[in-house]
Amino acid sequence: MSKKMSDSQTKNISCVAQPSRSAFLQSRRHFLARTSAGLGMAAVASLLDPTSTAASPTTTLGVLNGHLRPRAKRVIYLFQAGGPSHIDLFDYKPRLNAEDGLDLPPSIKGDQRVTLMTRSQARFPCFGSPFRFGQHGQSGQWFSDLVPHMAEVADEVCFIKSMQTEPINHDPAMMFMQTGRGITGRPAMGSWLHYGLGSECANLPAFVVMTSGITDQPVLSRYFHSGFLPSRFQGVQFQSTGDPVLFISNPAGVNHQTRGQSIEAINALNQINFDHFVDPEIEARIDAFQMAYQMQSSVPELTDFSDEPQHILDMYGPEVMKQGSYAYQCLLARRLAEKGVRFVQLFHAGWDQHNRLQRDITRQAKASDQPSAALVKDLRQRGMLDDTLVVWGGEFGRTAYTQGADGRDHHPRSFTTMLAGGGIRGGFTYGATDEYGYNIAENVVHVRDFHATLLHCLGIDHQRFSYKVQGLDAKLTGVEPARVVTEILS
Repeated sequence: MSKKMSDSQTKNISCVAQPSRSAFLQSRRHFLARTSAGLGMAAVASLLDPTSTAASPTTTLGVLNGHLRPRAKRVIYLFQAGGPSHIDLFDYKPRLNAEDGLDLPPSIKGDQRVTLMTRSQARFPCFGSPFRFGQHGQSGQWFSDLVPHMAEVADEVCFIKSMQTEPINHDPAMMFMQTGRGITGRPAMGSWLHYGLGSECANLPAFVVMTSGITDQPVLSRYFHSGFLPSRFQGVQFQSTGDPVLFISNPAGVNHQTRGQSIEAINALNQINFDHFVDPEIEARIDAFQMAYQMQSSVPELTDFSDEPQHILDMYGPEVMKQGSYAYQCLLARRLAEKGVRFVQLFHAGWDQHNRLQRDITRQAKASDQPSAALVKDLRQRGMLDDTLVVWGGEFGRTAYTQGADGRDHHPRSFTTMLAGGGIRGGFTYGATDEYGYNIAENVVHVRDFHATLLHCLGIDHQRFSYKVQGLDAKLTGVEPARVVTEILS
């Protein structure tokens, strides 16, 4: 009898201490299923109430302990996808113009690799800019006549004219600029900042993504993915047409109250599931449904520009009321920043001018110039520029030599990025390229340095900002050397 009781006790203890194989397999299956469907379900998973326990995990709030005093609270990143030509916009090169049509000196080109699109060219003729340049503002910053409105904020902006990246083609270069690596699976900058700083807004995402421009090269979801971070930190894309967020409108016959009751019932079932499996993706699903419900009120108000004064609408340009236009998205970015959104990223595609440069870059600059400058002016007059970091730039630059008759190829060796506000020194240029705009002559700023500097402006020490994955402390800036470019800080 005693022996039987002992066996029974042992059996019961074993059942309590170890989950069944069925439960283990179910848990793993559910985790993988939810991970693969992360984009669909996490579309609003970052819309978290910072006052709640679920919305403010200790890992999110704790990473700033002992870090720096922030100069900026938020970022608006005007990403010019395709590689805008620094030589035709901001980096004035009179010698290149003077030697237009002559071969680029071998000492300048060296043995650097070029893309397959120009590798077979017999010659690499210099291609002087067809646009006129002038100095503007008290700082005397150089701008071409492609961007007259940006020239009006010359004393507000800082140019880094010695940016350098590693990939030579668009997709890996886009990945590198967004995540610090040219491969998929890494968190985007916005995801890192949401993880590190949390959310200031209960009814909107902490990381919002918008798109505009030419769609020949699509903006892929992996450019704003949370990677190995939990899916709640993923970017939320606002659509260019229709509902800003998918399925935010109620279907026919369903009112707001009914939708709330449905979500309450679904979340109760999800909570039972979470209590059983303790799967963080289920918790993210609960938050997503709850915040999606709140967004049904906040988003329509956000996208209603009727409360904007006419002079503000005029400042952003004639396309400001056209949903999905660059001007519309820039004004929406300001409104998102006002509501406390941590990271707003606008991908403006269409800068890949391999041919017909003069025609196509003129079109592209016309769409980008006035709204970009208006955003800086608007933030300044509202007292928001001091704590909002605005970034304007692409994934690489363009070559000093011509591709075909009238185009420029990809050029990762040197390009220009423009910044304003958020602790950045206005009316200042850092770094320089050679007389042809081909190599960096002084003060190289690698993409990792750029990331370290952005984090610094937001009060984060890049060397101590990490997330443990597969036993390693992963960082936005990686394990390679990276420095904060203190020279550009105010």
